[in-house]
Amino acid sequence: MNFQVTVLKILLSYPNGFASMPDLKRDMAILATSGPDWAARTKRMGTRVPELDLFTQQLVERLNGGWRITDKGRAVLELMEPRPSTHQLQPEDTRAPELPSPVPAGSLPVELRRREPERLGRRRSSRLTDG
Repeated sequence: MNFQVTVLKILLSYPNGFASMPDLKRDMAILATSGPDWAARTKRMGTRVPELDLFTQQLVERLNGGWRITDKGRAVLELMEPRPSTHQLQPEDTRAPELPSPVPAGSLPVELRRREPERLGRRRSSRLTDG
């Protein structure tokens, strides 16, 4: 996992780009244990800006117990984000999504249809014995 890319992505997700240190540490721990996809993604992004240094390049600033991404940090992160190539772009589909049709009661699996009367019978008998 590329630590510096992860910090930028986390800060970008917070209002005004500011996260307190406890929030930042918590989010880092979550992403660090989220699996290989996140690590691979941040590594790929990091290769686009190999000399990345959050504080020397003024991409992040320390404020009141936390860190905030700067405009420069947002711009660098934008450069690192993968862009879809033109052949991957699809025209937007403006049709309404198709809703699934309701399942007719007779089409339930046989086991479910058989269990239903048994369950109702058990409920009735328990009511009679309880009352």
